[in-house]
Amino acid sequence: MSRLDILQAALEAALGARIKKLVRDRGELTITVAAADYLAAATQLRDDPSLHFEQLVDICGVDYSAYKDQPQEGPRFGVVSHLLSVKHNWRVRLKVFCPDDDLPVVDSITPVWNSANWFEREAFDLYGILFDGHVDLRRILTDYGFIGHPFRKDFPTSGHVEMRYDPEQKRVIYQPVTIEPREITPRIIREDNYGGLH
Repeated sequence: MSRLDILQAALEAALGARIKKLVRDRGELTITVAAADYLAAATQLRDDPSLHFEQLVDICGVDYSAYKDQPQEGPRFGVVSHLLSVKHNWRVRLKVFCPDDDLPVVDSITPVWNSANWFEREAFDLYGILFDGHVDLRRILTDYGFIGHPFRKDFPTSGHVEMRYDPEQKRVIYQPVTIEPREITPRIIREDNYGGLH
């Protein structure tokens, strides 16, 4: 029995029906839980002695619309957490989907791992995912006047506004985007002997 088999058995025993999906790929395990079970599952992953995931390594927001250039069936936004057990020397990926695309919300797991604080703020800032119970959910990478969430697939590449320093007003100002969108076509070389090749 491999270490991955032992971890999978421990996860299935501890979480049981809370696991909606378990994927074993490239020597890693990913478990998906329902939004209603997210906080309880995170707590169980930390506190169960057979698992002992005492460390949260990362949290990522994901916009699954057109994921892998395929239309998404099911919820659009997800949250993916990467957990580490130093005691057992194993890792697991915990995935949850936000049930409502218009108002993506899942529970905050900062009560379980306080390191989730800034990761959840980043997912809120970049994807607009709300974390219920987070004590200080505000932007962390964009400024306070920023409109929208720049990692959403429907956010325009050039953004909505640009900022620049105005020497007359002696301050930074915001203005509509002045960049003209254009399509870049790569140069095609049609010479037979280009670069000394025959």
